[in-house]
Formats: sequence, structure tokens, C-alpha cells
Amino acid sequence: MTKPRTVKSKTNLKRATYQDVLEAPPHQVAEIIDGKLYTHPRPASPHAFAGSGLGGIINPTFQYGRNGPGGWWIIDEPELHLGEDIVVPDIAGWRRVRMPDFPLAAYFTLVPDWVCEVLSPSTRRLDLGKKKAVYAREGVAYHWFVDPLARSLSAYELCATRRVLIDTLHEDAEVSLPPFEAIRFNLADLWLTPTVHKSLPSQISATSEFEEYGTSK
Repeated sequence: MTKPRTVKSKTNLKRATYQDVLEAPPHQVAEIIDGKLYTHPRPASPHAFAGSGLGGIINPTFQYGRNGPGGWWIIDEPELHLGEDIVVPDIAGWRRVRMPDFPLAAYFTLVPDWVCEVLSPSTRRLDLGKKKAVYAREGVAYHWFVDPLARSLSAYELCATRRVLIDTLHEDAEVSLPPFEAIRFNLADLWLTPTVHKSLPSQISATSEFEEYGTSK
């Protein structure tokens, strides 16, 4: 049985610094939001499977231009320094027109064009709360959430200062969503236990949790 991931925050009065991130145990992901240090272990198998699968689907077409447009850098777990916050999305992407050369650096300071968080029970609150607020504040244009337990994908677009839901898909729905609508894939390919591929309606209502996300700044 896979152990649940846990997130811990450093709650003393001293604001966390990059040195705290550097000193975090190597088997943990460390992030700083609003001056607090959050650490959590590397993802459990369903989370890792979904994230790796999504990257494997997107990379050939958008990073390498195989049978598709190319023009992107797609990176797993990049460390982003956005103002005073340090966050690590599960996957992020930059259009090469904005970042022509891949930086030779320990972290990125340029805001991504797209981020994806793969939700787990213990990181869900952080991903849907403080981290999504950082991405919206910094102007990340597209934000996806993949939920391996609910077997769902929700995609949002930033319109002015507000996230707007594009669509929420479930189980084995066909996926073709901005900014990667040039490809189509079956959502079931992201789940550790495969489901039978079949056609499902593309418009499915979001859960109340995601609806709340869509109405908040």
C-alpha cells in the first residue's frame, strides 16, 4: 500500500529563505510561499505515473516538433522563483518565443505559460490554494490539474485577473485542451489501472472544489 504524501510547513516567525530550500533533505520537494517553507516527499506511484504519462504525451509534439508544431520547452518539476515565492509545479511549459534559449541555471525566474499540478490527498490544499494564487498573480496563462484518484483533468485559463474553467474531463474522455489542442489523447492513459477507452461527452461539469477555484482570484 502506498504511503500518503505529507506536506509540512515551517511556522516559526522567521521568514524562510532559499537557504532553507537548499538545506531540505534531498528526497523531499521544498517550496516557499508567503515566507513559509513547505516540504513533502517525492510523489507516490499513481501521481508519478500520471505526471510522467502526461509529459510523455506532450513532449514529442510540442518540445521536439514530431508530427506537430513544436515551439515549447516542457520541464518536469522545475524550481520557479517568482518574486519571494519558490514553487515547484509537477510540469511546466514555456513558449520558445518567450524563452528562446534554455537557461543554464539552478532555477527559473521567467513565468511559465502553462503549469500542471498532479493532485494528491496531502498536497491538494496547497496546490488549489496558495500555489494557484501565486500562479494567477504572476500571470501563468494556463493551469491544469490532474487528479489520479478522481481520474479527472481540469483546465483553466487566466482571463484578466481571474481563472476561468475551460473544461473538466473524467476517466477515459478524449483530451484536446488549450494550450495543447493540436493533439488528442485518451485521459485513461494517465491512470495507473487502465480503463477501457470509449467516447464520452466532452462537456462535463466540474466538481464543487474546482468550481470554487474557478470563482476565486
